[in-house]
Amino acid sequence: MSDKPKVLIFAPREEPPETIKAIEGLGCELVIGNRDWQLPRTQYEDDVAAHARDCVALMGTSMRHTPISRRVMEASQRLRVVAKYTVGVDDIDTEAATDLGIMVCHAPTESNCFGVAETTVAMMLSLLKKLADRDADVRAGKWRTADNFAYYVGQRASDGFRGQTIGFVGFGRIASRVAQLLTPWRARIIAYDPYVQPSHFLTHGVQSVSYETLLREADVVSFHVVLTKETRYMFGEEQIKLMKPHAVVVNTSRGKVIDEKAVARAIDEGRLRGTAIDAFEEEPLPMDSPLRKLGNRALLSPHSASYTEGGELRQGVDWATRSVVTALKGGIPDNVYNKDVLPLWKQRFGGASISNP
Repeated sequence: MSDKPKVLIFAPREEPPETIKAIEGLGCELVIGNRDWQLPRTQYEDDVAAHARDCVALMGTSMRHTPISRRVMEASQRLRVVAKYTVGVDDIDTEAATDLGIMVCHAPTESNCFGVAETTVAMMLSLLKKLADRDADVRAGKWRTADNFAYYVGQRASDGFRGQTIGFVGFGRIASRVAQLLTPWRARIIAYDPYVQPSHFLTHGVQSVSYETLLREADVVSFHVVLTKETRYMFGEEQIKLMKPHAVVVNTSRGKVIDEKAVARAIDEGRLRGTAIDAFEEEPLPMDSPLRKLGNRALLSPHSASYTEGGELRQGVDWATRSVVTALKGGIPDNVYNKDVLPLWKQRFGGASISNP
């Protein structure tokens, strides 16, 4: 049995030779997790905890059905860092990590974040321009049906038309990029994010509003938040009651941010016009989901908004690798998610390399 410090890739994704070389170059033993741990409707906490024992670092892509729990992290007193290849960290108990003095790092790369932003714009425009409905009409032998008028997005100086109001719930990297992409359209853009400085809204030409105001005024409500106790099911029946009946909802963040059944019911009853969703409460989307019964009023995507040619996770793998190497050398990476942990982490590990503790 090896006495080398271990690094567990709990959710592998064909790591490049550079990652293997960097980890092993620190004198670590690289342990590759079981791909079954990522399968839906399964739980492998016992197995993951056993493999995490005595590890100095954990890294990998998303593993929502077997989260990196407090128990998994407590399996090693030497654990310094959990590094994700992705933006989201909802499959890691970040509160437990902070309590235990463990850094959690994520990878908000351009290929990931901006890929999601581009998909968000595509989804908005598809709904506003009714592309699926018009395609279905042509295939069915119909032509220019009266109910398939599109919505003009921007403001018009010629007749004073105010255009659509686009509302972002969360105004971080992704929503900011969407705002940039929509700037030439001259749409009115509002956003709710209590954690963003006023100057950030100002520089992007976006009006900061309360959540309730956004729901009342927006023609498109688009979610761009991480999944936390605060954001879990932040959109449901009570929020839908505040909205315009012709409004649409876009979710490219996390599934459990919105109540899918409430959204489907509202669309079916004519209290919302439609939805576009890339991330679902349960994945893959169950066959009996009411969203499947909405036809063209629901645009559904298999949690692949960031999946682009030449992009996907490679940049995230590289960033996670740098994070692990930095942490194991006693330094602080540039992408720590749970920054509150830093004082305790520095006390436990700061400046100490695993090769020379």
